[in-house]
Amino acid sequence: MTVIPSAPTFEHHREPLGIGEPRPRLSWRTTAPGSWSQDAYEIEVERGDDTSSFPGIGDAQVLVPWPDQPLKSRERARVRVRVTGADGSVSEWSEWAPLEAGLLDPDDWTAAPVGGAWPEDRDSDDRRPSLVRREFEVREGLVAARLYASAHGLYEVELNGRRVGDDAMSPGWTVYPKRLRYYTYDVTGHLTSGGNAAGAWLGDGWYRGRLGWRGGFRNLFGDDLSLIAQLELHYADGTIDTIATDESWRASVGPILRTGNYDGEDYDAREELPGWSSPGFDDSAWTPVALRHRDPATLAAPTGPPVRCTEELLPVDVWTSPTGRTVLDFGQNLVGRIRIRVSGPAGHTIAFRTAEVIQNGDIYTRPLRDARSADSYTLAGREVEEWEPRFTFHGFRYAEVTGWPGDVAEAVAAGAVIARVYHTDLERTGWFESSDPLVNRLHDNVVWGMRGNFLDIPTDCPQRDERVGWTGDLQVFAPTASFLYDVSGMLTGWLTDVALEQLPDGTVPWYVPVIPAHHMWTPIRPGAAWGDVAAFTPWTLYERFGDTGVLAAQFDSARRWVDLVAGIAGPSRLWNTGFQLGDWLDPDAPPQDPADAKTDRYLVATAYFAASARRVAWMADVLGRRDEARRYAALADEVRDAFAAEYVLPDGRMTSDAQTAYALAIAFDLIPDRRRRTAAGRRLAELVAAAGNRISTGFVGTPLVSDALTRSGAVDTAYDLLLERECPSWLYQVEQGATTIWERWDSMLPDGTVNPGTMTSFNHYALGAVADWLHRVVAGLAPAEPGYRRIRFAPQPGGGLTWANARHRTPYGDAAIEWRLVDGELVVETEVPTGTRAILELPGARAEEFGPGRRTHRVPAPVTV
Repeated sequence: MTVIPSAPTFEHHREPLGIGEPRPRLSWRTTAPGSWSQDAYEIEVERGDDTSSFPGIGDAQVLVPWPDQPLKSRERARVRVRVTGADGSVSEWSEWAPLEAGLLDPDDWTAAPVGGAWPEDRDSDDRRPSLVRREFEVREGLVAARLYASAHGLYEVELNGRRVGDDAMSPGWTVYPKRLRYYTYDVTGHLTSGGNAAGAWLGDGWYRGRLGWRGGFRNLFGDDLSLIAQLELHYADGTIDTIATDESWRASVGPILRTGNYDGEDYDAREELPGWSSPGFDDSAWTPVALRHRDPATLAAPTGPPVRCTEELLPVDVWTSPTGRTVLDFGQNLVGRIRIRVSGPAGHTIAFRTAEVIQNGDIYTRPLRDARSADSYTLAGREVEEWEPRFTFHGFRYAEVTGWPGDVAEAVAAGAVIARVYHTDLERTGWFESSDPLVNRLHDNVVWGMRGNFLDIPTDCPQRDERVGWTGDLQVFAPTASFLYDVSGMLTGWLTDVALEQLPDGTVPWYVPVIPAHHMWTPIRPGAAWGDVAAFTPWTLYERFGDTGVLAAQFDSARRWVDLVAGIAGPSRLWNTGFQLGDWLDPDAPPQDPADAKTDRYLVATAYFAASARRVAWMADVLGRRDEARRYAALADEVRDAFAAEYVLPDGRMTSDAQTAYALAIAFDLIPDRRRRTAAGRRLAELVAAAGNRISTGFVGTPLVSDALTRSGAVDTAYDLLLERECPSWLYQVEQGATTIWERWDSMLPDGTVNPGTMTSFNHYALGAVADWLHRVVAGLAPAEPGYRRIRFAPQPGGGLTWANARHRTPYGDAAIEWRLVDGELVVETEVPTGTRAILELPGARAEEFGPGRRTHRVPAPVTV
């Protein structure tokens, strides 16, 4: 039999260059025929001239402990694996997988932050960003060169006039005082013997640029723009030369006049300095740099991939608006920047303003609030000029163009205007389709919404003067995100920041990283559903990726959150005091008071208290912390019983007779006795029907209501809810032309005008959490054990759908299901990856368990379809 193991991967890295783990765990996938199963494995590690072999017994192949001595800083190694089957067969060796450690010790760093030294107006958005440069010599015999780079602000490095890397908005946004990410680049091919030069562009980004709404704040983390760069040259004789940012570098302003996340970028090509990042450039007019400080202990290697351009879109339409303006439609609400290719006279300026929606034929920018969301380019007068902003991003579908020298439509037809899509370059791992085109468009909208908002951190929205990492939004969306993309590395890093920002008493902020805010967000107060990200999301990552490491890393954070709430609730075990958002954005809440929902906000808080305590108990159990597992399980039981006594009436109705109340009680198992559970499920279905199958839930209830209906035996009602087209509903948005998920169910009103609320985004992923139900229930693909070691296939056809399918790239390989209704039969095809088993549960049939491979299953079609 031919058994083929894949080259191993390390932790959750797509690109294991400059990793921060000295003992990275290994994973591999196997492709094998039939019922083959792994019984043993052998790992071979090549480090320099030494190769060591490490045998292992068992079927482990995901996040297997590093078998060798820890890696040292800068150390390179290669790893391969072969496996032995239960039948005694031995595979060939996998391909070698290279990896390289970054700078693992603070003492490895000699670089200091350097940037422009001139005086600036600290309170201005018009500060002109600097360029920094330095020349250096490369000796003969260079065998490798590595650049370790970060910045106060954003950076792009050039060596000898050539861009280093293809990442964007680096080093991203972390809790800067405690953790500043750096990236590692292999720059061997950028250098030549003799004279060389390094230069870097700098931009404001999140570090000192304007952040927050109602005018925002500047200089939250510092008022300097500074490059931190360490270029290490490795020679054949074993020596290393280091060129680090220090007082020898020089600085100047460049052609970027201003740049910011919210407001866009202005660029004057006449101010360009040809050759500035190449050797021999005359920098005598440049100034010495200012030398700043950064504790090297705060410099951290990335756990996930960087932001990159992942797609390009051409406009699908061009028109002149009623006000005489030229408007481009890119056909998709996206996040990114516009790239142009243009010719024209020197000094001529082209400007773009972007927006998500059109109203009365013009771009409509009111939902952007105080975000300018505009870019401009002043031509140098060259024959052809190409430009794209460097240090900003916009959420948009439409762009207004002014000042284009010539016919814009002709330029568009020639491909001279392109929208470039940017987000964290995650691996796509999940797909879904069905026989209903509107449902498919809904799912596409969820994917696009996630892409736009997973830009270095998981944000709420990408377009207005906000764009922060709201913890509640991510908490409800994490299961969907974990199916669609491999978010394990990115969210592990973000959860690290959640723990760093957690207050000493256990309070989890509303958004991470924290920025000060006006009104109700500062000072930070504990709030249910948002703070519960500390317990919910590590467990979600464990369920989906099988990573006990994230549980170990986040357990203290989760425990401290639950302990805080237990102290607030006291002996009553009811969290019924304090500030709460409740079922945020209930469609019946007043536009300017989205926390005023139908469901009692303290019912929501107590439900989440019980659910988080339960998750901490589960985490403790997995980690072998038996005493804590028992203690938090007992606490969860006490809160559940208090919840049921306070909020569930004897007949099974809730004190808040609202869909979210029932959804929470059912989904979180908070009704101890079967009679009241059954009655609650029946009442939930009645409420959905009474609302005409239109949505009646907000951020808390929406991710749960479909599952609660399904668990209550009302799957047909769940389909009715999914397929409703009147406002508010998921498909109402689709029929209104949405290409992402909206913040409000009625962000656009039925008459085509924009909701008058000041909080109206057309790209918010939270309400798209229903996609997880599409994957698990409509298509029928879910993990039955952590990391999909055991897969559950349990489609529940309904709603008039005649087929659906889903595919997910699990840690073990691709799992897939497709079902069709054919001539009175439900025909189901499944695919199970090697190393896993599956359980199949079909309507009216006995559960069946089987191993790897592809199978076809047939049962009579459900009578309700």
